[in-house]
Amino acid sequence: MNQPTDQVTLYCDGSCLGNPGRGGWAALLVVEKNGARNERLLSGNTPATTNNRMELLSAIEGLRALKRPCRVHVVTDSNYVIKGMTEWRFGWEKRGWKNSQRKPVENQDLWHALIAEAAKHQVSWAWVEGHAGHPENERVDEAARAAAAELRP
Repeated sequence: MNQPTDQVTLYCDGSCLGNPGRGGWAALLVVEKNGARNERLLSGNTPATTNNRMELLSAIEGLRALKRPCRVHVVTDSNYVIKGMTEWRFGWEKRGWKNSQRKPVENQDLWHALIAEAAKHQVSWAWVEGHAGHPENERVDEAARAAAAELRP
């Protein structure tokens, strides 16, 4: 991997209207450089999905949007994403992608995609409490819910 020069903060969130149901995801990329703040908000939706899949997809799509290796600080209110990337995945990999009950890990396709996208960058992971007034988290939450609502029930 090339040495990353840009520092990016990626705020991400997923939403599901019904679980399973209509899903939406959003990712906000923020680069602050020389006193200037540049932002890019991405969002999308999936007709029949789960909240966990949308949480994963928000991080995947945010990382995919980066055109070169970066130092990325991922901020999410999803303990599922945080614990999956910082703790659980190592056990899953040792057990051949089986969970602690020896059953196949759910959402393996997205976990593999997230691991692959994260490997292109230097990534740190941070949890923020959802619906607690964190401006960027509230923004991606609203965008993810709006993306899910665009789909017909």
